[in-house]
Amino acid sequence: MLDAALIQQCADPSLKPAIVEQFVSAAGANDPLAVTVKSGGRLILVPKAALPDEAMAIVRQYVGQAVVRVGLTQFPAGVGVKDAADLKSDLVDPCENLRKGTAMFAKVLRIVAKWYGNPKSDDVFPQIFDDAVYAWKSGEFEGVSVFQADNPEKGVTIDNMLPADQGKASVDIPPAAANTESVEKGESVGSAEMRIDLSRIGGQ
Repeated sequence: MLDAALIQQCADPSLKPAIVEQFVSAAGANDPLAVTVKSGGRLILVPKAALPDEAMAIVRQYVGQAVVRVGLTQFPAGVGVKDAADLKSDLVDPCENLRKGTAMFAKVLRIVAKWYGNPKSDDVFPQIFDDAVYAWKSGEFEGVSVFQADNPEKGVTIDNMLPADQGKASVDIPPAAANTESVEKGESVGSAEMRIDLSRIGGQ
């Protein structure tokens, strides 16, 4: 169970605390020094680190040769790093790991939600969440490498999920239009009426 203060202080603000807890429970680890190494889909047994320096030594040993996950969120250690020497020890800092991991998971959630057409109904969210956790663990979703992919426009993040009965207005709107318009215009996504300007679609 994650400390509520840690979530409030460190987690990505676009994720509700309950989602952060759910994410770490489903895809993370209880130990901030936990390092998981997989090669070719097989788990490589590594010594359990007792100190941050030990954890980082294991990470640096395997990064670039295997899939290395580290810390509370089991963050993918090699993402965006060209040289193992560039890896920062804040990967095993609980706050920094939670900050990086939840920001990356929020991106993965947006990628999955966009694929689903950014639905407004809360009923769909459990499926989106499950797919996002699977994508987090595998690194891919529908052939896209989610860690390297661009971050979609802030569409349906978790804060924006509407009660199911408020989402019906968006059912027949094309996926690309359904969400970004109202967010771009700075409207409250939770407002009772949905006003969507379709005139701006088409690159204008």
